[in-house]
Amino acid sequence: MFPIRDHNPSHRIPFVTYLIIAFTSYIFFLEITSVNIESFILEYALIPSQVNFLNLSTLTPFLSSIFLHGGWLHILSNMWFLWIFGDNVEAALGHITYFLFYLIAGILGGLLQYIFVPQSEIPMLGASGAIAGVLGAYFVLYPRHKIDTLVPFFGFFTRVQIPAGIMLLYWFAIQFFSGLGSVSSVASGGIAFWAHIGGFITGLIFTRIIF
Repeated sequence: MFPIRDHNPSHRIPFVTYLIIAFTSYIFFLEITSVNIESFILEYALIPSQVNFLNLSTLTPFLSSIFLHGGWLHILSNMWFLWIFGDNVEAALGHITYFLFYLIAGILGGLLQYIFVPQSEIPMLGASGAIAGVLGAYFVLYPRHKIDTLVPFFGFFTRVQIPAGIMLLYWFAIQFFSGLGSVSSVASGGIAFWAHIGGFITGLIFTRIIF
């Protein structure tokens, strides 16, 4: 299922969401136009095997990796989800709290993924954990609001309205079972499902505490 838009106007300008999208896009531009993309990624992405909790400099990638992406599809899909769900969460949390929450969800998502692959030398990058946190918050705040969603049906996509709670619960279930299925091969790379799970759970807990 792929969301097209929600029916939940926030009535507030989501300045922080716009800023995150703009800044992330700018970093992606720097990434793809760098002289050596591989070196750029190795410098700022999270590489689990290089993490040393006694050395602060090895921990900064838990933050910087949030703003890197592995390609056009990666960044476009992430920013699209943020565009649809971020404005309402920002309106509910407030600009500053929302910004800090976004970073915390991304960091904790990366931390959970790290726990499963502490010796991996494969770079981890992307805003998926942070955006999963936004989805978790939306799930708590607006479970009954309708989402226009593209759903596959006999080889075609059909546009239907689905309550956000159902759509996001389905999304989380996919991440969870995919994460379980990837445990044996997670060190070989691919999608960081546990970062998604960690971010989503962070969103659930954070929002439950506040509200």
